[in-house]
Amino acid sequence: MSARIRSWWGWGYEDAACSEGEVSGLGFAFGARFGVALSARAPRTLDSLELAPPRFAAPSALAHLMSDDRRLRAAHTYGKSYRDVVRGFHGELAHPPDRVAEPRTEADLVALLEFCEKERVAAIPYGAGSSVVGGVECDVGGSFRGALSIDLGAMDRVLEVDRVSRAARIQAGARGPVLEEQLKPHGYTLRHFPQSFEFSTLGGWLATRAGGHYATVYTHIDDLVESMRVVTPSGPSESRRLPGSGAGPSPDRLFLGSEGTLGVITEAWVRLQEPPRWRGSAGVRFSRYEEGVAATRAVAQSGLFPTNCRLLDGGEAALAAGAGVVGALLVLGFESADHPVGPWIERAVELCRAHGGELPGGIKLSDTRVGEKGRGGEVEAWRTTFLRAPYLRDALVRLGVIAETFETACTWRDFPALHAQIVSAVTDALTRICGAGAITCRFTHVYPDGPAPYFTVYAPGRFGSELSMWGEVKAAASEAILAAGGTITHHHAVGRDHRPYYDRQRPAPFAAALAAAKRALDPTGICNPGVLLPAP
Repeated sequence: MSARIRSWWGWGYEDAACSEGEVSGLGFAFGARFGVALSARAPRTLDSLELAPPRFAAPSALAHLMSDDRRLRAAHTYGKSYRDVVRGFHGELAHPPDRVAEPRTEADLVALLEFCEKERVAAIPYGAGSSVVGGVECDVGGSFRGALSIDLGAMDRVLEVDRVSRAARIQAGARGPVLEEQLKPHGYTLRHFPQSFEFSTLGGWLATRAGGHYATVYTHIDDLVESMRVVTPSGPSESRRLPGSGAGPSPDRLFLGSEGTLGVITEAWVRLQEPPRWRGSAGVRFSRYEEGVAATRAVAQSGLFPTNCRLLDGGEAALAAGAGVVGALLVLGFESADHPVGPWIERAVELCRAHGGELPGGIKLSDTRVGEKGRGGEVEAWRTTFLRAPYLRDALVRLGVIAETFETACTWRDFPALHAQIVSAVTDALTRICGAGAITCRFTHVYPDGPAPYFTVYAPGRFGSELSMWGEVKAAASEAILAAGGTITHHHAVGRDHRPYYDRQRPAPFAAALAAAKRALDPTGICNPGVLLPAP
């Protein structure tokens, strides 16, 4: 069987992209929504791209690890944000990596970093390229002789499984499906499923503090880490493997979220789980959005800790779950490998009904050992759309539609004002810049003290001007987030795109401490310059 080919400019596999019929259907639907005529264009072909020649040669000792292959360089130029996809679609690859390195061992990685230090070449950890904040971009300024994109995809093994402690030591280059496939024979799962699961790595999750499958409790990869090993230009750093420790600031916390600026994560011990046996799901409708928010808060503060607790506003519910006209739809889910979950989801539904919630499809329960089906209706419709969304975004790019997301987190007390400020600011920006548009909101994760609202924006763009148009809308959204007291990102990381706002959010003493850590671990500043901190 031939290997599937990943798109060099868009999301995922080429054979999974939207068909021409799907693109036409989207064009008709969004054209009618915005009152404009939309027609699809084709992306630039790989052969038509103009890539600048590599600025440095691969030394003979490392030549087997480096490549200047055209497709590799093009595919490693950007991540997968709307801005990245649009630039790739138009063939605007102004700063491709000069070469792509694929180390097979930690010793290979050490040699590559030594080369980068000696030759003044920026080292950009790539993960699997699903960054949506400019975190893997090679626009590193003029103080470097070039940029080397470092792809750890060949370092993707589960090295050790501790069945007693229920943990595993895994190399950082393991993508989600590769990791899970290796854990399956041991009867375990990491069960960290971000939307980018298929095209992201353990190292990328750790470096960006990724949010995953769970809406409560195990929301971030942070919660699943026992210890980490990181190769820095100043030497390797490996934390002691412990369930917890009060011995000073955590070494792992220094590197969790460091986005490749302090070194390259090579492996980690992570906590495992048994695959769930029992599941329960329900789609709860509310006639008013405020009722849905109140019900979600009640569930989040109940101690029931659902696996899924995603509140969709009316617009999001219609687009993602086919829910028709509703004020809000709460997608509830519980799962366990230890016990049936019926009592837990029934209590959650009671709380929702107390706030006006209705369940037209009832509660669905399943037990994998008896083969019962536990999904269907609006919950399954939402899940299908959620997994397909990145491919749909690529199709909208072909139609000239601006389609992008941004997310934040805040306290329950602050949410009404934050939501109102963001919706107002973005709606005004869309009307002024695009003439029309829509903004929807869903909660991706919830905590006892607050939600993580995730906003999606759709608007008609003008071919050739999409990026400047989106830039203005994004700026309006970011300013509204900070003004309302939210975080500039809940789980998408900082990268280059959020840097100006991250600089304003973090305390000045912490910024100074982070800069000092950067100088200590990366004295020449080669590691992902411009991310989290100014490039040298």
